[in-house]
Amino acid sequence: MMNRRTFSAALAAGAAAAVVSRAAKAQPAAGARNVVLVHGAYADGSCWLDVIAILQHAGLKATAVQNPLSSLADDVAATRRILALQDGPTVLVGHSWAGTVITEAGVDPKVAALVYLSARAPDVGEDYAALAARYPTPPANAGRVKADGFVQLSEEAFVRDFAGDIDPARARVLAAVQGRISETLFASKTTQAAWKSKPSWFAIATKDRTSAPELQRFVAQRMKAKTIELASSHVAMLSHPKEIAALILEAAGKHS
Repeated sequence: MMNRRTFSAALAAGAAAAVVSRAAKAQPAAGARNVVLVHGAYADGSCWLDVIAILQHAGLKATAVQNPLSSLADDVAATRRILALQDGPTVLVGHSWAGTVITEAGVDPKVAALVYLSARAPDVGEDYAALAARYPTPPANAGRVKADGFVQLSEEAFVRDFAGDIDPARARVLAAVQGRISETLFASKTTQAAWKSKPSWFAIATKDRTSAPELQRFVAQRMKAKTIELASSHVAMLSHPKEIAALILEAAGKHS
């Protein structure tokens, strides 16, 4: 029979178990030698070039996925094809929309850790647009240009709101190669939530004008991610490549 003393002991044991569980989830992926980097909307794989150079210098194999941005299923399939080529434990990194992609694809047994950058991190079947609507509307939304079922950002919105803390000349070049996204892309819903079972890291961009920092803080806290904050625009991998690479190296169990 459970008396007050045994009930208190049980509560303490349960709390201790929860602490252990959270601590275990935060452990880096010891021995991970591969990194797969997934870009988000209005971008392509070239956005990772600066980070890739640092990771390669540190001895890791880094590969960028080229997402078609046509549907969640298509982007997940593209990511899985790259994961299949990895030869061991892998850190899977997602920026922005790609947070949804790695949340779905990250259940792959090769994935040892997840890193999110200004990213979506939906729960299973969650209406992410409804969640985002609880937070301030990002200024970049006003710069969306729709045509023939696809969406891109105007050059003005891209330079000012998407990549506002990098050289404007470079931002205009990136705007020219941005990925056009399907109008229905953001309505996709995940069937998996890899962050529930994989150790996760999150970089919050405090000057983000494309994804509300308040929303980023919410999803990072919900997943119990190891979190850093950077005074960055939406593209921290371009404006703060050293800090982002260091976060990825930490997730891989390496010293930056």
